[in-house]
This record gives sequence, structure tokens and C-alpha cells, in this order.
Amino acid sequence: MRVSTCGFRHLTLVALSITSAACATTGGTPRPFPGARVTVAPPVTAKAADTPVAPGPADPLASLIDRRFDGRAVAQFALGFRGVPYRLGGSDPAGFDCSGLVQYVFAQYGIDVPRVVEDQYDVGKKVRPSDIKPGDLMFFNTKNRGSGASHVAIAIGRDTFVHAPNSTGVVRVETLASTYWGARYLGARRVSPANP
Repeated sequence: MRVSTCGFRHLTLVALSITSAACATTGGTPRPFPGARVTVAPPVTAKAADTPVAPGPADPLASLIDRRFDGRAVAQFALGFRGVPYRLGGSDPAGFDCSGLVQYVFAQYGIDVPRVVEDQYDVGKKVRPSDIKPGDLMFFNTKNRGSGASHVAIAIGRDTFVHAPNSTGVVRVETLASTYWGARYLGARRVSPANP
């Protein structure tokens, strides 16, 4: 049986993609298909390990601080975490609670905000509902009893926001038109480098 060169290359590419996927997901060592050529990389020597490596692409988070602060950019960055699971006390992309998401996002722009909701409610300038802009903080009272802020979100529009809602959810977008969130809205604050 004759196999064309094109067909052999296609089979080789398929084999490589399957074996590389197995290694990444299972941690196992992929085995080549019968008849495939295997090349082994030479061992790394001490001299090779000391050789400087060309720098890779810059860390995208590191460059955020260099950018001019902009509420729209903050909101857009926060939207990038949609789908990240809620984690009580979480303040990194492995899992966020509501105030952890806010603190993490603003820290990427060099703005230090407090860790807990009640303290975040005291920072920045108060904003009227009609003046809410992307990047503003929106606060809610989700307590069964008592007053004061117990939940925070980042505005992406006048009545829409991104947040880490609860232990059964993920970071997502919601709106003040929702009967739940609309009834619990307390107010908004604008945090900027000039008034953290």
C-alpha cells in the first residue's frame, strides 16, 4: 500500500496533537504511534542553563499600571473574569469574593482599595445613580437584618455591573433592573488615583 507524503504529514500532525494533549491534561508521558520517529532532546548542561534566555512577552498585568487610569478600561478588565468561581475570601483569578474582585482589579491599575466591603464603601466620591460610569463601585445591602453595605460590584454601565455574587455562582454581569439587585442597591462611589 502506498501512502502519499501529504497523507503521512497529516497523520503525523494528528498524532502529535493527540499525544501533546494527553501530556498536558494527564501529566503522563505520551507514546508515539508505531513507526513514528522519536527525537530526544539533549540533556541540559550547567552551561546551557546559565545561558541568558531572550525575554518572552511582557506580563499583560504588569503593563496595566503603566496605562492611564480609565474607568472604562477597569470595567473591561473586570469583565475578563466572567466565569471565575466565587470563593469566600478569594482575591485572585483562582476565585473571587465580591470585595476581592474589586481589590484585585483596582490593584492592577496601582490603586489600593480596602479589602472588605464596608471599608470600600467609604472610599472615593459619592456618585448619583444618574451619573454612574464604567469603573464606579456599586454597593448593595444583601443582609437579612441591619443596614450598610454588604456587597460590591464594578459598574459597566449606568445600570449594569460585573460582580462575584455568592457561593453558588461565578463572576458575572447583572443589572439593577433585576428585582433582587434593584431593591438592595445602596449607592455608588467613584475611585480614582486622585481619591483612593
